[in-house]
Amino acid sequence: MLKTLIKHISKYYKDTFLLAVAGLVIGILVGIIDAAFGTILFKCTAIRERYFWYLLPFLPATGAFICLIYKRFGKNANKGMKLVFEVGFGHKVGLPIRMVPLSMIATWLTHLFGGSAGREGVAVQIGAAVSNNVGRLIDKVTNIKDSQKMFLITGMAAGFAGLFCTPLAAIFFALEVLVAGKLEYHALIPATVASLSAAYTSRALGLRKFYINILDTLNIHPSNYDIVLLLKIALMGLIFGVVGSLFALLLRYMRLKLMFAFSSPLKKAIIMGIILAVLMALLHQGRYCGTGSNLTALCFGGDENVIYFYDWLLKMLLTILTLSSGFMGGEVAPLFSIGSCLGYVIAPMLGLDPMFGAALGFAAVFSSGTNTLLAAILVGVESFGYSMLPFFSVVCFISFIFNFNNSIFTSQKSIFKQYGDGGF
Repeated sequence: MLKTLIKHISKYYKDTFLLAVAGLVIGILVGIIDAAFGTILFKCTAIRERYFWYLLPFLPATGAFICLIYKRFGKNANKGMKLVFEVGFGHKVGLPIRMVPLSMIATWLTHLFGGSAGREGVAVQIGAAVSNNVGRLIDKVTNIKDSQKMFLITGMAAGFAGLFCTPLAAIFFALEVLVAGKLEYHALIPATVASLSAAYTSRALGLRKFYINILDTLNIHPSNYDIVLLLKIALMGLIFGVVGSLFALLLRYMRLKLMFAFSSPLKKAIIMGIILAVLMALLHQGRYCGTGSNLTALCFGGDENVIYFYDWLLKMLLTILTLSSGFMGGEVAPLFSIGSCLGYVIAPMLGLDPMFGAALGFAAVFSSGTNTLLAAILVGVESFGYSMLPFFSVVCFISFIFNFNNSIFTSQKSIFKQYGDGGF
């Protein structure tokens, strides 16, 4: 019996060591790719801002080109995050490595020519594809239970962490995003190592995360809160929850609507590209292009006149139109922007500082839109300081409850459905 026990312990630590090494390799590889992707994306944004009027007319042609390259080379890679979830649930065996260059190129082009989209969808796909293929190699020398899902989660954590440089949020985002309400703790070790190594690698290569210590800036101390403040934050959480849920629902509806409205994806990309180009030109000349990081930065710039009361709504609608039309990117960065702008507007109505409200909205709309809780709280504290933890905990908890179990990830499962809550 002692011999069996020693053998069991030896295997456990051997597998743990292999998973940690695999996480380190995956994290470094994904961090390097994320750094390259993010650096070029920032350059695309800078070029678009400088030559906006010259580039915007090519947005329809860009949509057509993206459609054609995915039709020619993409095969099942055009499913994007849906394919990632299918592999996570065991419905598909693996992720094609071609997802990496295709998603990167398509996202660069979308941002360069004026589309409104995020970037994390690409980063998560990059991490998942790299990790999935590394996992296949490791499976040949070991026999780890449920390794396919484990390495997928590991890659998702690395992809998120490498791009946003928020490793703790990335770990829990990957652990809880597949099934809302459930944490995949069996992947904790490789996901943690991969997330930390990806974040440090991308930062060493020049990527920087968004960070502002909001309480020091506003001279607020977390011990000063009372029941009135908590109720105000809870009310804001309710609003953020409904808005994040609305974003997810409208995105799903518009994708289906446009799919049935057009006879072919190519026709959809061209016609919707023309509509988007006109709207981007008319609505503050490109203010709503890209990830929305420009709007997020304005929320914390100290000038109360630079954020309009409708910024959050226009950013949400234009992002939905962009992603529904066949352009590539993600939804998380726009969710940050939408939440920040909304929080900036409604906080003064409750007697709160607009920047404080913007910080709360940054995390809470992300929580609602992605149907995640711990990741949202952690992305808040990693972006605005750990002293904000009590406030983020309240606002994200309420937002999570009032998103009515909806998510931007249509393939996401939820343990709450067993209780009769299946979303709208």
